[in-house]
Amino acid sequence: MEQYNNKAIASLVLGIVSLVSIVWSYFTIIGIICAIVGLIFAIQIRKAGELEGFKPSSMATAGLVLNIIGLALCAIVLIACVACVGLLGTAAMFS
Repeated sequence: MEQYNNKAIASLVLGIVSLVSIVWSYFTIIGIICAIVGLIFAIQIRKAGELEGFKPSSMATAGLVLNIIGLALCAIVLIACVACVGLLGTAAMFS
């Protein structure tokens, strides 16, 4: 049970890191990686709970939610940054 608690804490922390990385748009790739790893931990806890017959902790559920939100927002910010750089590149060509 202890390993599941550790994975739940890791999932929660990685979800928070992925959300914080949105503030600095250069680190969105790190946020995406953290969110994916956190999702893997949260899904492992859920599957283990189904197999072994226990209810996942609320930290695991919070980590799952934070990682999903973090992954979606980091992807949006990364796409927006790439689009801005592309617009700046094309604007420089026409001036």
